[in-house]
Amino acid sequence: MGRGRHRSREFYGEGTEALSLADRATIANMAPEYGATMGFFPVDDKSLEYLRQTGRDEKHVELVREYYKAQGLFGIPKAGSIDYTQNLELDLGTVVPCVSGPKRPQDRIDLPKIKESFNTLFTAAKDKNGFGKSDADRGASAPVGATGRTLSHGSVVIAAITSCTNTSNPSVMVAAGLVAKKAVEKGLKVNANVKCSLAPGSRVVTDYLNETKLTPYLDQLGFNLVGYGCTTCIGNSGPLDADIEGAIKAGDLVTASVLSGNRNFEARVHGAVKANFLMSPPLVVAFALAGRADIDLDNEAIGTGSDGQPVFLKDIWPTQAEVAEHVARGLKPEMFKSKYAPDSLANATAEWKGVQGGAGARFSWKESSTYIQEPPFFKGFSMTPPPVPSLQKLRPMAILGDSVTTDHISPAGSFAESTPAGKFLLAAGVTKKDFNSYGSRRGNDRIMTRGTFANTQVKNLMADGKEGGFTKVQPEGKIEAIYDACQTYAQRGEGLIVFGGVDYGMGSSRDWAAKGTALLGVKAVVAQSFERIHRSNLIGMGVLPLEFVDGKNAASFKLDGTETFDLEGLADPIKPKTPVTLVIRRKDGSVDKAPLVARIDTAIEGEYYRHGGILPYVLRQILK
Repeated sequence: MGRGRHRSREFYGEGTEALSLADRATIANMAPEYGATMGFFPVDDKSLEYLRQTGRDEKHVELVREYYKAQGLFGIPKAGSIDYTQNLELDLGTVVPCVSGPKRPQDRIDLPKIKESFNTLFTAAKDKNGFGKSDADRGASAPVGATGRTLSHGSVVIAAITSCTNTSNPSVMVAAGLVAKKAVEKGLKVNANVKCSLAPGSRVVTDYLNETKLTPYLDQLGFNLVGYGCTTCIGNSGPLDADIEGAIKAGDLVTASVLSGNRNFEARVHGAVKANFLMSPPLVVAFALAGRADIDLDNEAIGTGSDGQPVFLKDIWPTQAEVAEHVARGLKPEMFKSKYAPDSLANATAEWKGVQGGAGARFSWKESSTYIQEPPFFKGFSMTPPPVPSLQKLRPMAILGDSVTTDHISPAGSFAESTPAGKFLLAAGVTKKDFNSYGSRRGNDRIMTRGTFANTQVKNLMADGKEGGFTKVQPEGKIEAIYDACQTYAQRGEGLIVFGGVDYGMGSSRDWAAKGTALLGVKAVVAQSFERIHRSNLIGMGVLPLEFVDGKNAASFKLDGTETFDLEGLADPIKPKTPVTLVIRRKDGSVDKAPLVARIDTAIEGEYYRHGGILPYVLRQILK
């Protein structure tokens, strides 16, 4: 593969040519996980075949072919035919089945080593991606209510074939169905502690699973269709059985989820589930059958068949020929035509047809809505950009460590009644069972702002060891929820600053990570280093990103949260990579200074910041 100057990845060579379009799409969808803005696969005959397979007529297919040929862009480049900025080579013979986890999607684990990895991370320190347990804890278990079942460390409690590009890839979805079929025929059942679900990204998946007669086997194992769209990956797995969650809490257990999505940051899937592993749909079925994440599937049996004999993964894993035969038999162009035709909504569900739309040129905002509110991003807008803010007497909102992800910052998943978002909904007359999730309420800034930095795994050094979205209001020294503390500071007219470590802002959910930060009143974020997209997004929301220099961090200056901070050296407009001085005013009256650099890297980013963010900048350009 080649790498361009803007961190895109263009794939080329014989291996790329051999990939189906669905496999290419799966790889391209994971671009953020391998550090790219996008993954690019040129158009070739495999692309044209996909167009035919999905119901496009031959005239349309030929138009695509001729257009790309006329542009000189048709076909996968051969090795050496293009001068890329950087070339990366992958020997496909070295590729082995793998999963990723248990806390970050970039942490790849070879499938045979997942048990070894779990055991190592079990006792590793939390700041080393581990769970901070002792060897003596490893054998702990807890009863599941009065069921007679038990949970232990490593037990799988959620298994989800969930909507991402994976579920639009027929080969892996059919493979999951075939694993289910072979398991049922062997007499295997899914462990009763596991909550299973099937949520494809397209209704066509249901069609071809029905056509291949694989749906009944998935149903029999508990992988029943729950809907179409994002579910477990964004925290919409729904509640666990009360006995299951009670056992996890009683035993302080490190249980696991297995899912075919592409996000598994801490507390994203479910607040009670600490280990989350990403894998292909057929492996999700296999781990649900095993009921354990700490298993060596090469050498340990998944279960016992109806004949009393142990059943191994190799016994229920389909061959490539079986998968190909089922895909060829089950996937038909008519399925795509019927589902995506212009008049397809005529066959929509009664619930969808019953949705009432508004009329008029402007959206009719409803003050009573708890799902959609007019965002405040243009509040106080004028055609004249405000002066670059004077960042003086800033109060620290959070002092954070390394690898703080946007999933720690951005609201995701479910939330409790005791959180600011939960209290807000209760006051609005919404019952706990109707809270839904942050993801479903992302159109309401009143909910999302209350959920920013509210992740249960946030470790703010200002909160005296209390994990979750808490900080200490200064100068009183009172610990409060971060949202509530920010409202106190807003009433006083005090701006806020956040400190982070290495790789601040890595992860997904980047839009609300920046929006929520700005709406909480944060004026600047100082870190050792930033994930590049989140850095850019902060600027886009009018928040200034700055970096320590010479390897320094918050600990280097012994920050404890009682200080106030000034930022000196900011010009109007700010030039790229401007040196800035952080003036640290301590509680005892002493003053220290720390050299920083403003991570506004380009002139246009300076313009965005001068305008208060990209949204007012663009609006002013339009109105001009």
